[in-house]
Amino acid sequence: MEMMRMQRSTVLSAFQRAAALFLAASMVPAGWAQDASPVPSAPSAQMHAQQAVPSKSQPFDVKEYSKPQSAFPNPISPYSPRTVAQPNLANTSRIDQLMRDGKLYLSMNDAVALALENNLDIAIARYNLNIADTDIWRAKAGSSTRGVNTGLVQGTPGGTGSGVGSTSTGGGAGGTTSGSGGAGAGTSGLVTSTSGVGAAVPLFDPILTGTLQLDQTRLQSANIFGNPFTDTHTATYDFGYQQGFAWGTNLSVGFNNSRNTSTSAFQTHSPQLNSNFRATFSQPLLSGFGLLPNTRFIKIAKNNREISDVAFRLQVITTVNQIENIYWDLVNAYENVKVQQDSLTLAQKTFSDNRKQVEIGTLAPIEVVRAQSVVATNQQSLIVAQTNLQLQQLLMKNALSRSLVDPVLADAEVVPTDTMSVPDKEPVVPTQDLVNEALAHRAELAESRIDLTNRSITTRSAKNALLPTLSLFAYYQGSALGGNPSPYCDPAKNCTPPTGSVGYSDVLNQLIDSNAPSKGAGLQLSIPLRNRSAQADQVRAELEYRQAQMSLQQQENKIRIEVRNAQFSVQQNRAAVEAARAAVELGKQSLDAEQKKYALGASTSTLVLQNDRDLTQAQSNLVTAMSNYQKARVELDRTIGATLDRMGILMADAERGEVTKMPNVPYVTARPVEQTTPVNPPPQPQQ
Repeated sequence: MEMMRMQRSTVLSAFQRAAALFLAASMVPAGWAQDASPVPSAPSAQMHAQQAVPSKSQPFDVKEYSKPQSAFPNPISPYSPRTVAQPNLANTSRIDQLMRDGKLYLSMNDAVALALENNLDIAIARYNLNIADTDIWRAKAGSSTRGVNTGLVQGTPGGTGSGVGSTSTGGGAGGTTSGSGGAGAGTSGLVTSTSGVGAAVPLFDPILTGTLQLDQTRLQSANIFGNPFTDTHTATYDFGYQQGFAWGTNLSVGFNNSRNTSTSAFQTHSPQLNSNFRATFSQPLLSGFGLLPNTRFIKIAKNNREISDVAFRLQVITTVNQIENIYWDLVNAYENVKVQQDSLTLAQKTFSDNRKQVEIGTLAPIEVVRAQSVVATNQQSLIVAQTNLQLQQLLMKNALSRSLVDPVLADAEVVPTDTMSVPDKEPVVPTQDLVNEALAHRAELAESRIDLTNRSITTRSAKNALLPTLSLFAYYQGSALGGNPSPYCDPAKNCTPPTGSVGYSDVLNQLIDSNAPSKGAGLQLSIPLRNRSAQADQVRAELEYRQAQMSLQQQENKIRIEVRNAQFSVQQNRAAVEAARAAVELGKQSLDAEQKKYALGASTSTLVLQNDRDLTQAQSNLVTAMSNYQKARVELDRTIGATLDRMGILMADAERGEVTKMPNVPYVTARPVEQTTPVNPPPQPQQ
C-alpha cells in the first residue's frame, strides 16, 4: 500500500507539473498579443479622433504586407499578430511648398500631383492591393479565397463633369464583390456565384499535433486472490503530422506512446510501454485528381491580385479626371467673378454719372433709380459668383488634402495658375483608331477579361467535381511493447521475481527494426446517386461563364459608343467656344458703340447698361463653353484609356503616395502672373 501511495503521489506531481507547463505555454501568446496591441486604460474621445500631425511624407509600402511572416529566424513569428500602422492623415509637404502669403497657388500639374499623394479616394483604394495579397496567402495554404473589392471609391465631392460618373468596374472574379458586368451578381446582389466551386482542396500548410495526457483510474477488482481495487496510472504522449499536396495527395503520420502502471495481477508488464507508428497515404483518382482542381484557388487569387492592380489603376484614372474637372470648375468660377466684377464696375460708374447729371438738372431722376437697380442686380450676381468660387476652392482643397484641420490650409484661397485655352486646330484622329486604343487600354475591359479567365478555371473544376470519389490509400504501421515484466504470484502469494526488463530505447528500436509491422492498401469509392448538386454547380458555372462573355461584348459595344460620343462632345464644345467668342466680340463692339453714342447724347444710360448686360452674359457663356471644352477633352482621354499615359503618371508613384515624376497635363496654359491675384469684393456704391 505504501508503494501504491508513492506511485499515486508521483503521478499527481507529474500531472501538476504538466498542467503548470500547459498553462504557462497558453499564457505566452496572450502576452505576445498584449505586447503587440496595448490596451488603453480608459476610452476617450481622443482615441476616435485621429489627429493629423504635420510631418514629412510617409509613403505607403505596398510590399510591407505582401507576404506572410516566416518562421525563420523567429519561430514564433507565424503565431504573432501583425499590427497595421495607423493611417497617416498629415498632408504632404508639397502643399506647404505651394502656399505663399496664405494663398495656395495651384497649377493643374500641382493639383494632380497633390491628388496622387493626398486624395483619400486613392488612399482608401490603395489598401485593396494588400487585401488581395492576403487572399493569395489563404489560397496557398489550401483555403478558399475571400474575394477582393474592385469597386470605385467616390467619396470626394465635386467635379461632376463628364467622365467622372462612370462606375463600371468589370470583374469580381473568385468571390470578388461584384460579378463581371452583373454575371453572378443577381438582380439585388444577393446571389452567391459559383466561382471557385469544385472538389475539396487539401490543406497545404503542414499541421503538427500533439497530446500530453495523464490519467489515474481505480476500479474494483473481481479477483478474489488479489487486491480489492485495481489502480491504473497512464501517461500518453501522442504526436501527429498532416499535409496535403497539389495533386490532391494527403499524408498523415502518427506517433503514439503510452506508459501504463497497474496493480492488476493480470497485467504482464508494470509499467507497460506501448508505442506505435502509422503513416497513411491517400490519393484521389477521379474527383479531386490533378493540379487544376487543387490549385484553382491559388490561380484565382493571383488573377484577383491582378484585377486589384487594374481596379486601382481605374481608381487613379477616375480620381485624376475628377481633379481635372474640379480644377476647370475652379477656373470657371474664378473667371466668372472677374466678369461679374467688371460688369458691376461699369454699372457703378453709370450710376455715379447719372446721379451727377440729375444734380445739375440734365437727366431725369428716374434714370438714377434704373442705374441703382442695375447695380443691385449686378451686386447679387457678383455675390453668387464669389460664393460659388469659395465653394469650388473648398472642394479643391478637400480633394487634394487628407485633412483640413490645419487652419492655414482651411482658410487659404486657392488661386489657379493655369487658364483655359483652345488650340487653333483640333487634332484629327480617325474614330476607329480611338476605338481600338480604348479596347486595348480601358481598365474595365482588362478586369472583365481576367474575370473570364477565372470563370474558365471554375467551369473546369466544376466538371471534375461531377466525377465519383475514388481514393487510393495505403498505410504502414509498426508497434512495440516494453516495460518491466510483472512478478508471477501463485495463490499462496509465492512470487517469482521479474526478469528481462525492456526500456523505452528498446521499444524505439523495435519500431525502427519493424518487429511487428502492419501494412495495407485499398480503394475507397463513393458514388452520389443522381448527383444533382454537382450537376447544378457545373451547369450554373457554364451559364455564368457564357453570361460573362456576353457582358464583355456589351462592355465593348458601350465603350465604342462612349468614344464616339466623347469625340462628338469635343467637336460640339469647340463649336460652342467659337460661337461664344463671336458673341463676346459682338457684345464688346455694341457696348463701345453705345457708349460713344451716349457720350454724344444720342443714347441713354439704360441702353448702355443693357449692352453691358448682354456683354456680361456673352463673357459668362464663353467661360462656360471653354470649361465644357476642357472637360470634353478630359472625357475623351478617359474613354480611350489614355489619361495616365498622356500625363506621364507613374503607377508606382500612385501606389506609394509619393510623386517622383511630376505629371504633365496637356491642353493647359499658364496664367500671366498679374492675373493670379484673387478677385476681391468690390466696394459698395454710395447711396
